[in-house]
Amino acid sequence: MVELPRDLPVFERSAVRLVVLDSDDRVLLFQTRDPDHPRLGTWWELPGGGMDPGETYLDTAVRELREETGMVATAAQIGPPTWRRRASFIHRQRRHLQDEVVVLVRLAGPGPDVDEAHRLDYEREDYFGFRWWPVAEVVASRERFYPGQLPGLLTAFLAGDRIDEPFELWS
Repeated sequence: MVELPRDLPVFERSAVRLVVLDSDDRVLLFQTRDPDHPRLGTWWELPGGGMDPGETYLDTAVRELREETGMVATAAQIGPPTWRRRASFIHRQRRHLQDEVVVLVRLAGPGPDVDEAHRLDYEREDYFGFRWWPVAEVVASRERFYPGQLPGLLTAFLAGDRIDEPFELWS
């Protein structure tokens, strides 16, 4: 494994990321920044976050989707955790080291606007925009994403392939 930078205290956790796909084959991505680290610039990020104690990946997916977007999903709308990854990034004053699963959430209709009412305070600061991206545009994009390999892995993930991604030192 890549050695972690010794820049900030390390915070280890398990997390779930969501590929929210609407009926028009568009993926929801948040435009994001870290106010504590402006040198990182901006990027596009899948919704998701850390698992609370006692939660399953399904519990976390349902909770994070509601908190970050206002959308309410049932466990039946959430696919299996077929994309697994380990990643590290800096966020605020910690270096996160997390084991992540990425799951698919299929919406029955076109993607709605995002409702920020249930977001945590730092999410209101970090997420400054959202966009429903056509899958082909994500795949072809030169923008910066989290996960970093999203453009290269999205098609295989949506086809149902199992993905065990190598460690990513994102920031």
